[in-house]
Amino acid sequence: MSLMQAVAKLQPAPGMETIQAPIPVPGPRDVLIQVKATSICGTDVHIYKWDRWSQGRIKPPLIVGHEFTGEIVAVGEQVRPGEPGVGDYVSAESHIVCGVCQQCRLGQGHICPNTRIIGVDTNGCYAEYVAIPVENAWKNPTDMPIPVASLQENFGNAVHTVAAVDVRGKTVLVTGCGPAGLMAIPVARAFGAEIIVASDLSPYRLDLARKVGADLAINPAETDLTQRAQDAVRGKGFDVLLEMSGAPQALVQGLRLLKPGGAASLLGLAPGTLNDFDLNNLVIMKGVTVHGVAGRRLWETWYQMRALIASGVVDLRPIITHEFPLSRWHEAMETMASGNSGKIVMYPGA
Repeated sequence: MSLMQAVAKLQPAPGMETIQAPIPVPGPRDVLIQVKATSICGTDVHIYKWDRWSQGRIKPPLIVGHEFTGEIVAVGEQVRPGEPGVGDYVSAESHIVCGVCQQCRLGQGHICPNTRIIGVDTNGCYAEYVAIPVENAWKNPTDMPIPVASLQENFGNAVHTVAAVDVRGKTVLVTGCGPAGLMAIPVARAFGAEIIVASDLSPYRLDLARKVGADLAINPAETDLTQRAQDAVRGKGFDVLLEMSGAPQALVQGLRLLKPGGAASLLGLAPGTLNDFDLNNLVIMKGVTVHGVAGRRLWETWYQMRALIASGVVDLRPIITHEFPLSRWHEAMETMASGNSGKIVMYPGA
């Protein structure tokens, strides 16, 4: 039996471990991918820390990781000509959907109730090889840089969040400058936003927000967000809120700064139930339109991503701040958890 190096959650406790695992054997409709690069998502940090969400969702043992790119090296016997095949350079949609439920049949596979997620419900890509359904493989242009290709799954969250609302000629507030929030800034600009203001508690990430195109980046712990943000939009409030952090305070501040009739696109996951949330005054009486964003629209968001990257109007390279061999995953995880990073890419076999 051939073995590979992988990073796995073996125990229901904080941390992960480096293991030797069997190289997966692709099923009839699977492709086997040699992983060239994998990037860290906030979900992976949650699993690493073993927080409340992880305790209720993850069932060790599990190879983790769901953002990656690589080369197909084998396919199952039912993979057809014309589908992704051996030698293709691919990235992956991490949501494995059923294809037969009402949501899937209505073109809403991104909210399929039967979704299984690579690296969460099935073995993932923090490994030298991973097997996924051929339907989840997305062929990349051969000249796409490997680190950028590994980011596309997470980039799709940002594109979906921005595309869910109309930002053309609008004033936009981005709350949360983690990797998805950072990527949302150039996407909003590419989609025609007039003024973009970003907020975060990390000085490191606020500096990155400025570099990728925010007109103003504010730390609400140090500066009156309401006053500075209102100054930026001439006291008229914001047309659009892109909430990327999941922090309850950020959500409340963002909704307060929205104009009556504004739109909120919410990607960040709150740590739990929001107590004392003033729904009446923050949403209903202001006539706010709220969009909940789950994953990426299949496959509309992926085509939008391809166009944004290929045209050059969005450059993801400045958001990649650290690169590690997969063997240094612990250092990479701690760096990501510190908030002093943008996107972190790891390389199996390095």
